[in-house]
Amino acid sequence: MAHPDPAPRRGRRPAGQDARAEILAAARDEFVENGYQAASLRAVARRAGVDPGTVRHWFPDKARLLTATLGVAGIEPDKVVERVSAGPVESLGERLVEAVIGIWDFDGGDTVRVVIPAVMSDAELRGLLPQFIGAAILAPVMRALAVPDAPLRTALVASQMSGVLLTRYLIPVEPLASLAPAEVARHVGPTLQRYLTGTLSPTEGAAEGLAR
Repeated sequence: MAHPDPAPRRGRRPAGQDARAEILAAARDEFVENGYQAASLRAVARRAGVDPGTVRHWFPDKARLLTATLGVAGIEPDKVVERVSAGPVESLGERLVEAVIGIWDFDGGDTVRVVIPAVMSDAELRGLLPQFIGAAILAPVMRALAVPDAPLRTALVASQMSGVLLTRYLIPVEPLASLAPAEVARHVGPTLQRYLTGTLSPTEGAAEGLAR
């Protein structure tokens, strides 16, 4: 589950913590300059002046390195994707809503209330947030579905989920803010299902062309 990185303690840090901090600083530069897709653990290791094994010791894969860079090191994107993908395609939208809300609900939304404003106030991290949502979580789901217009569908799903998180945690709108995750999933899931697997209207297709 998501846990914001604890505030640094005063005094000299252990050598391992120094290496971790240097890796995170290098990862931030790598992701910002080259984007999530082009970045690699080896490239981060070169920037940090450590071997790739040291990076993997702290961060087993690129997705977890990105979540740590955003300040939510406890999120494991591969586990979220696995949970969402397990089950009938027809209820994929509901599982996605429930999984995303489940990430943040464990502490009553305290983590998202701290992390999201911090990320949004930092121009560089703000650019990494959609990469995390799109590349680390939604892209694997889209690849498994093999649907047309995947970039547009990913953007539509991300926009819908961003609105849910905003009105559930940051600017609470009742009764949405107090509904159980399963109830939110039941109401919002069908909309995500259409974005994921349904037929997109010609107007939406034109919007994709405009975005390109």
